[in-house]
Amino acid sequence: MAAVTRAKAVEFKFYSPQAKKVSLAGSFNNWDVKSGLAKKDSKGNWIAKASLKPGRYEYKFFVDGSWTNDPRCTSCVTNNFGTQNCVIEVK
Repeated sequence: MAAVTRAKAVEFKFYSPQAKKVSLAGSFNNWDVKSGLAKKDSKGNWIAKASLKPGRYEYKFFVDGSWTNDPRCTSCVTNNFGTQNCVIEVK
């Protein structure tokens, strides 16, 4: 019997005290900027959570209408627009 691969709660953080609206979009939600809305904490960190199964995902933050890479991400790949997407590996 094969093991069931369970989704894990993955937290994404983006520090931007001056931002008005931040969302998380990526290959896990069809790059839908409306579905991954982040919540701002008292320190200026925006936190978005996603339930992801083990695998490799590309993502970016959408900050006040602009695509922005995760400054804490160490792995990026070039996308079809000639810019970079962040990569997260969920174990």
